[in-house]
Amino acid sequence: MQPKIAIVVPCYNEFTRLPKTEFKKFLGNFPNAHICFVNDASDDDTLNLLNGFSIDFPNQVSVLSNTGNLGKAASVQKGVLYCSKNQIAPVLGYLDADLATSLEECYSYLDFLTAKKHFVFASRILKIGSVVERKFSRFLFGRIIATFISNILEIKVYDTQCGCKVFKTELTQIMFEKPFISKWLFDVELFSRMLGHFGKEAALEKMEEIPVKRWINRGESKVRLSYFFRLWYDLYLIRKAHRDNVRL
Repeated sequence: MQPKIAIVVPCYNEFTRLPKTEFKKFLGNFPNAHICFVNDASDDDTLNLLNGFSIDFPNQVSVLSNTGNLGKAASVQKGVLYCSKNQIAPVLGYLDADLATSLEECYSYLDFLTAKKHFVFASRILKIGSVVERKFSRFLFGRIIATFISNILEIKVYDTQCGCKVFKTELTQIMFEKPFISKWLFDVELFSRMLGHFGKEAALEKMEEIPVKRWINRGESKVRLSYFFRLWYDLYLIRKAHRDNVRL
């Protein structure tokens, strides 16, 4: 069966945190979905856990490994390029390993892809009927960063950093061919590359921001406190690159 979607899941030391039951349930219920795990040189038993998934679901699971710890950006990039090169599915996506957004919700974003919409992404907009749970301090800091990002990109986007994005495979070369500036803010670069390639008006017509139905913060962030200082420099570099490349 040709998968409808291949979801890339970057993993670093996820042996105790990975929701094993949820992954197995999803793979069993959605035989037309593929998951590409990318082990980012974990030093716990993550790789053996992932290999177990590939044994149980040989036609639905791929496992890749980095030789060193490269970070989320390079891991997602590796998985996306692998899935695209091997023509695993016409639609690709990526999702955080802790499943703050569920696999089922990520899969449902297939319904938002149309002849005009090529790139859809989850947004942690709290509205009636939705569940978004995260610490207030992280919410507040996130909104500050989101405001800077919106100003850098010069578009009205609420949340570029929610770790659930789905897009047509044909966008792979545009969004993932080049190395990323930032290990953690690479999502911003995806938007910048879309804007630079298609121009602002055409790019926005291809995007759709979807309020997430359920997003639950599960444990501490993998982003180290020391990155707080690097983050602002990354934003500066992204802003510079964006202004050099974008066609408004």
